[in-house]
Amino acid sequence: MDRGVALAIPAIFSYSMAASLTVEELNDKTLHISRIVSVLLVIAYCVFVWYQTRTHHGIYDAIFEHDEQREHNKHKDVNKPRLTLTECIIALIISIMLVTFMAIYLVEQIHPIVMRHGISDHFMGLILVPLVEKAAEHLTAVDEAWGNQMNFALSHVLGATLQTALLNGPLVFIVAWGFEKSMDIVFEVFDVCMLILAIMTVGNFLRDQKSNYLEGFLCVIVYLAIGVAAFYYPNSEGEDEH
Repeated sequence: MDRGVALAIPAIFSYSMAASLTVEELNDKTLHISRIVSVLLVIAYCVFVWYQTRTHHGIYDAIFEHDEQREHNKHKDVNKPRLTLTECIIALIISIMLVTFMAIYLVEQIHPIVMRHGISDHFMGLILVPLVEKAAEHLTAVDEAWGNQMNFALSHVLGATLQTALLNGPLVFIVAWGFEKSMDIVFEVFDVCMLILAIMTVGNFLRDQKSNYLEGFLCVIVYLAIGVAAFYYPNSEGEDEH
């Protein structure tokens, strides 16, 4: 919830002060707020990683070990042949290169798809791009959940979400700052509301640390409802020309 609030702060400030400041003053103050929030989010992610891997790693180790003990095919995984360190490094380098090329191709195709098929920017940003980008992690999480390893599944899904919100997104604005580009974190009200509502919905389902097929089905329904709203949400004036 806190990451959603942090990402919403620049937008809330911008919309709240729109009538009190000139356009130049508003843009300047919003830009400074966005850059400071980006730095704070990166710091928050570093603290989260330190908490998870150093000071309180025992909590996570115990949870994941419990999931490993419940895995039915554990003995098969233990007996599988493993890659050497050199093979792992080579595979990692090749994977990074392929992912980089795929990311560049994906970004280059966004504008033609939006213009050719009339897809709204909100549907592209909220649904299509995350769905394609995180497809491998989604399939991994489904496979782990199918094997009754719910903690591993949640770790993959929520971990990727935290990384995007606290690291990847803010880094984009920090890099733009380094290149002296005026890029701020001012999302539209629709995007901010959908983000916070989604976080509240998932957080409410996870609060009791239990789940069932009904809660999962309702989460899918909420996701589809957000997708439908994003699909029909019109682009702002001038966005179609960018």
